[in-house]
Amino acid sequence: MSRVHPNCGDEKRCEVLDDGDVRSSFTVWKKSSMSFQGMDGFTVFDQKGGLVFRVDNYSRNENLSDGDGLVLMDGVGNVVLTLRPQGFSLRRRWNAYKGEYRVFTMKRRLRSFLTKNSKDEPVDIFLQGSPRSDPSPDYTVEGSFACRNCIVRRKNDGALVARIARKRVKSTPNVVLANDVFSLVIEPGFDTGLVMGYVLVLDRICRKPASHPVL
Repeated sequence: MSRVHPNCGDEKRCEVLDDGDVRSSFTVWKKSSMSFQGMDGFTVFDQKGGLVFRVDNYSRNENLSDGDGLVLMDGVGNVVLTLRPQGFSLRRRWNAYKGEYRVFTMKRRLRSFLTKNSKDEPVDIFLQGSPRSDPSPDYTVEGSFACRNCIVRRKNDGALVARIARKRVKSTPNVVLANDVFSLVIEPGFDTGLVMGYVLVLDRICRKPASHPVL
């Protein structure tokens, strides 16, 4: 794991902005923190190399369903979110829960004739409790998660929430790591656990691997 997350002396823990707010940066590794055979998941580090989130128990076999869904835990094993596919829409619509309370729904939009050949994977996020007289989403995902090049943006004012990008080798910036390791940067004021939940759902509904180089 020391090859994936940065060393404590190499980088600051987070970036301080001019107004004093903090932008949080994480390294996401598509690998379970448990090394038993057949286990898979995610391991997420902060910039000091500390384990902050993990997902351990689900199969990546394309022929298996996710059953009861995914469980996002913090670094010590406390449940942060439970994520479940809705009905038969395994690849298109997921719900996230804190306990029994649904906190958000994510769904992948159907491609139109004009966008069917685009590498973008438009995904909408609807927060529980938001007014639904307006069918527009609370957040949108722009770009391609499969290519590790996308952002989450708040719909009403266009504010940037988070950015997902390929992980570059610090000593050789032109070299990027494989798709199973990537960077997640979250803007100040947004719940890091919820945003990590968005990442997990994106992984389930945008599975097509990247096929073109990063510029």
